[in-house]
Amino acid sequence: MEQITTVGLDLAKQIFQVHCADAAGSCVLSRKLRRANVLVFFEELPPCLVGIEACGGSHYWAREIAKLGHKVRLIPPAYVKPFVKRGKTDAADAEAISEAVTRKTMRFVPVKSAEQQAAAMVLKTRELLVRQWTQAINALRGHLSEFGIVAAVGTAKVTTLIEIVHNDARLPQAARFALSELADQIEALKRQINKLERVIVAEAKRDEDMRRLVTIPGVGAIIAASIKTLVPDPLGFKSSRHFAAWLGLTPRSYSSGGKERLGRISKKGNSTLRSLLILGATAVVAHARHRNNASKWLAALLARRPFKVVTTALA
Repeated sequence: MEQITTVGLDLAKQIFQVHCADAAGSCVLSRKLRRANVLVFFEELPPCLVGIEACGGSHYWAREIAKLGHKVRLIPPAYVKPFVKRGKTDAADAEAISEAVTRKTMRFVPVKSAEQQAAAMVLKTRELLVRQWTQAINALRGHLSEFGIVAAVGTAKVTTLIEIVHNDARLPQAARFALSELADQIEALKRQINKLERVIVAEAKRDEDMRRLVTIPGVGAIIAASIKTLVPDPLGFKSSRHFAAWLGLTPRSYSSGGKERLGRISKKGNSTLRSLLILGATAVVAHARHRNNASKWLAALLARRPFKVVTTALA
């Protein structure tokens, strides 16, 4: 055990795989561990470098193993895959992780605290409820259109549709019974969303970083909270350009032989945060275009580029 300096840990629900290597990179130990034995195993090891693929549960294990004196690094799965020699097995994955974690140029994922993960759960729960709310509204609109009942576009008109469900005589009894359940679900989801949003707004008013973020045009409490929660270490980016590339808001590069070719935006990184920034930028550009009060940079860009390209550039 004294020879072990690097450990690759492949996570799972019940059966984990570890690959232990010495300073020269040679395999010292490769074995399976049951979930209950993982921390016991690391308690018996001297302090070493532990590599884990960033995935569900990885932040929890990184925190727990770090408490035992080990140096833990989370690696994006896409950066581990090139080190897998052949086939797909837990042992091969653990070996690839142990090799990838020792690379000097490897990029790692910052380990999130329990508080950061809890804040992210609030945002993700809201996102799920908004998605379900939208689905329920679309279902209600579709069913009512079968009886020739339509309403104007927008969620603001949902109240009108719900009143029709409860009072319109054109609906058969069976349809009213089914759609009443759908209307109740829409109202319940809206109450739950409002409850979560009040918590997010209250936290945005208390936190100094979020208060600074909401001063940016197009950035509200939801976007500020998402940035604060989903970007655990802003100092890990060398510049705003690197941050934009991490979000997937920069063009893909297909450059070779001295010729630079840029494609569409890469859409890498966190899709939720990227979508929120695009929505915020869309509101700013639309307001500036209709009120004719855009900055010189934004006005010049609108004069020569399509609307969606301008919103992506502003985001």
